[in-house]
Amino acid sequence: MSKKGKLLIVGFGPGHFAHITERARQAIQESEVIVGYNTYVDLIREILTDQEIVRTGMTEEVSRAQEAVRRAEQGKTVAVISSGDAGLYGMAGLVYEVLIEKGWRPGSGVEVEVIPGISAIHSCASLLGSPVMHDACTISLSDHLTPWETIAKRIEAAAAADFVIALYNPKSGRRTRQIVETQRILLKYRSPETPVGLVKSAYRERQNIVLTTLAEMLNHEIGMLTTVIIGNSTTFVYEGLMITPRGYQRKYTLSKEVQDLKPHQRLQVEAEPWSLNALERMQEHKETPKMTSTEVVDEETAHPVQLAEEALAVLQAKGLAATRIDSMPAGIPVSILEVAVSPGIANKKITPEQLVLLAEIAGDQGEIEYTPHHQLILRVPTDQPGQVADRLAAAGMLLSPVGDVVQLKACDFCDGDKGEAIPYAEELHRRLSGLQVPKELKIGFNGCAMACYGAVTEEIGIVYRRGTFDLFLGGKNIGRNAHPAQRVAEGIPPEQLIGAVEQVVREYAAQGHPNERFNKFFKRVKEVAGFMYSDEGKPVVAELACGD
Repeated sequence: MSKKGKLLIVGFGPGHFAHITERARQAIQESEVIVGYNTYVDLIREILTDQEIVRTGMTEEVSRAQEAVRRAEQGKTVAVISSGDAGLYGMAGLVYEVLIEKGWRPGSGVEVEVIPGISAIHSCASLLGSPVMHDACTISLSDHLTPWETIAKRIEAAAAADFVIALYNPKSGRRTRQIVETQRILLKYRSPETPVGLVKSAYRERQNIVLTTLAEMLNHEIGMLTTVIIGNSTTFVYEGLMITPRGYQRKYTLSKEVQDLKPHQRLQVEAEPWSLNALERMQEHKETPKMTSTEVVDEETAHPVQLAEEALAVLQAKGLAATRIDSMPAGIPVSILEVAVSPGIANKKITPEQLVLLAEIAGDQGEIEYTPHHQLILRVPTDQPGQVADRLAAAGMLLSPVGDVVQLKACDFCDGDKGEAIPYAEELHRRLSGLQVPKELKIGFNGCAMACYGAVTEEIGIVYRRGTFDLFLGGKNIGRNAHPAQRVAEGIPPEQLIGAVEQVVREYAAQGHPNERFNKFFKRVKEVAGFMYSDEGKPVVAELACGD
């Protein structure tokens, strides 16, 4: 009776011996024949003994699979090697295809064992920090075997769904446009500042790691040995590490030892209003699901239509809205538009016509919430957020995003009588309102030295005084340790104000820790945009005199 052959399809990981699993080592040792791509054979040469080597160049995968099957059918034990995981863009599927074409059956044909290895998405992620902590996908940009139209659709879908994305085979000597087109598609859905990791030859001799952004990624070397990992809307950078939180909606608070939600409470429907069970319950009771978005529009514009479209895109990315209206179940609104509405930066008077319009738009299912910051928060279910935003803008309403973004809080400039500084407030709003920051940031703006709207107690305060501006940083207006901001500059010329404040905010946006308020950031870094922090004096409580 002839010996029955065996096929061992081995993934040996990124290439370093420390990352080859024990079973992969055993499989290579027990094999009589090693079949692999030239580079892969060279990577594991130190653990080879006297095996027969069948090696071929790139693009010869089919011939390798056919040869491996032929040798196994001759009764030999054959190892087909792949870097990373053999089942992910490796040789496992191709070997099975060749076997099936020959009529192979698991019980009667040659024995097949697939031995998993560490894939590039995981090895590269470990070098970057923890970028793949939430839903992720892998996409190969090689269009030699897959039509580019299909690849582009997959990129579009992954981008819209807010997946963390790992790009394999991103670029070669002849394929240079694919990565450019991929960036173009992704920028339709993601901020230019989205963190991107480029890892070349992970855990090999020529390993190279670059942490960049979606906008800047093409300014760095990218080749066939590079894996590109693109973060989702929650991914952030901290001390050179690329980190994606475990979930979009946290059920835990890292700064607390005792969590607000006990372990048994975290899985209850009430604690996860974004879940399918919660949505179904809302539908049964004809309730409208609500959400609070921390996502913002592009920082260079605050056009109301884009605000509305961004709100819809965020909901689509988080699974709370369909990408096509006709795909939604009956009774479920396509999106919840949530936006801050006010009559203007300096204007604090809402007309009766504007109030009627707000009530009409909110209808029976929407809601209007008044805030102490001279805004109304409008939340309304709609499948046409752009039209809603256009109606509000046409009525003279100013729309702003909400959440962990920059918001300008200005006074009424004595009902416009002291309006010299209004253009500067409006320009700051245009440049900074909606910029995503680690924690909600209010900029207080007062048009005279009276500062009656409390700018000096905000985290960033601006006071117009005698033709120039005073700048205050680091205030805290709530809590038992509330304190005014520090006056860091006096007499700033008007032409320098916008740039100075913008630099402060952008340094905070780039360097602040997640959920770190500006006053804590200022205290931690000690200097921001050239303005120095100084410890505020603690209050002294006089001792009470004792008497007879």
